[in-house]
Amino acid sequence: MIARLLRLYRPYTGWLLLGTLLALIALLANVGLLALSGWFITSMALAGVAGVSMNYFTPAAVIRGLAIARTAGRYGERIVTHEATFRLIAGLRVWFYERIEPLAPAALQARRSGEVLSRLQKDIDRLDAVYLRIALPIIVAVIAAVLFTLFMAMHSPLLALVNLGFLLLGGLVLPLWINHRSGAPGRAQVQLAGEVRTQSIDGVQGMAELLAYGADLSHQQQLQQLDRQWRMQQDALNRVQSGALAGQALLSHLAVWTVLLLAIPMVLAAQLPPANLAMLALFTLAGFEAIAPLPAALGVLAETGEAARRLFELADTPALVSEPASAQLPPEQPDIRFDNVSLSYPGQQGKALKHIDLHLAPGSHTLVLGSSGAGKSSLINLLLRFNDPTGGRILVGDQELSQLSGEQWRSRIAVIAQHTQLIAGSIRDNLLLARPDASDSELASACERAHIRQFIESLPQGYDTWLGETGVKVSGGQARRIAIARALLKQAPVLLLDEPTEGLDRTTEKQVMESLQSLMRERTVLLITHRPIELGHIDQTITLDHGRICA
Repeated sequence: MIARLLRLYRPYTGWLLLGTLLALIALLANVGLLALSGWFITSMALAGVAGVSMNYFTPAAVIRGLAIARTAGRYGERIVTHEATFRLIAGLRVWFYERIEPLAPAALQARRSGEVLSRLQKDIDRLDAVYLRIALPIIVAVIAAVLFTLFMAMHSPLLALVNLGFLLLGGLVLPLWINHRSGAPGRAQVQLAGEVRTQSIDGVQGMAELLAYGADLSHQQQLQQLDRQWRMQQDALNRVQSGALAGQALLSHLAVWTVLLLAIPMVLAAQLPPANLAMLALFTLAGFEAIAPLPAALGVLAETGEAARRLFELADTPALVSEPASAQLPPEQPDIRFDNVSLSYPGQQGKALKHIDLHLAPGSHTLVLGSSGAGKSSLINLLLRFNDPTGGRILVGDQELSQLSGEQWRSRIAVIAQHTQLIAGSIRDNLLLARPDASDSELASACERAHIRQFIESLPQGYDTWLGETGVKVSGGQARRIAIARALLKQAPVLLLDEPTEGLDRTTEKQVMESLQSLMRERTVLLITHRPIELGHIDQTITLDHGRICA
């Protein structure tokens, strides 16, 4: 999972390499500053005791240079690595959206909206650890460990091996143990966090129903139980990380004492200059800064891998409808025919539609009657190319619908759905979904024809009134008329009406039907309803029953 994720980071290689270089410079400058300072202070003290002079200008200048390099390196590293991370996350979010957009709605119907949102937001946010907390520390630590070993070997091969051994214990053995201990709780924490977010979103969206049926307390208890389980996993991770910090501190001090115990006899035997004793001890201690992030890096590896798995699982879901290799453009005034069309949904037994033959001539009005589950909405799904037929074919003129560009085809269709979808934005935002370049006068004209203009302009903020989540600030009838105004703006030649008056009272239904009369003029209309309604001129009426057209 992580390897696949890193391949997605290739467009940002320059940023990643620059951040790595700056992090390495900051680390080496800090270690060199501490080691050189120890050597310089010791050398000055020894020179004073011996009564000899020494050149202190050069080491003093180098120390100042290392201090400047450390500060500049750390500042530059923070800027570059975080900029790289923001670019990575933004690019990954776009990549993920491009993968799931073709899945909607057919391939995402079995998933809750909160689950998809959780993966789009939080799971991707977790992946900022891949570079900042995993790849960057590991790369810097490996390079630094090699350089540290070479530097120590210049003074004593034995001390170099000892230092390398402790670096491997603290930077490899301990992190692998941490990864083993944190694997299960890390994966569980990601799954539980996703479930908490999903349940929270579902609870907010369905709060009215929960309160109406007295199920709000039960839902709250479920959330509390999930939260307790999440905190248990977090506590387990915290204990492991605390053990890692203590283990590294112990190893760093053992390394320093071991180096001192081995180096002191070398100094006494004149195998090492006395000033080098302090330098090598401080160098050993400072060198552990290179491997300090590694236990945390491998500690988050499991949860990061789980987040990546959840992401790729959804992104790799096969689309139920695929675009043709060379898509053709649909005609301006489409003539639509269903030729022996059948439809089966994945994972469901039986067929939703069976051997449908239907002709929708340009400008004709067709009424489709049928009870719930008769297959009426499946006709809408096929016409919108949300699903492809599993049998037969749909023709648009002399072309098969499957050979047309889905996006271009849907641009020819306006839809008034049974459940009006309004985004969390202003009335203007919702109207402009149909035509982003529509002028204020065109908005007003469409709203006038939809019998909603007077209501909108009576609001204090008019068209800039905020509708809230799913349009909760307007009634069902008002939302339906806003949807009609949106369909009027689109000026599409095909109009699909799916239970347009469902759930409305008689007065509101009459107003909506008056609005629809204006919308239906000079368009090919397919009206789906479970009961007959007065809708002016109808060219043909068909009845669906268990997926078949009744004679």
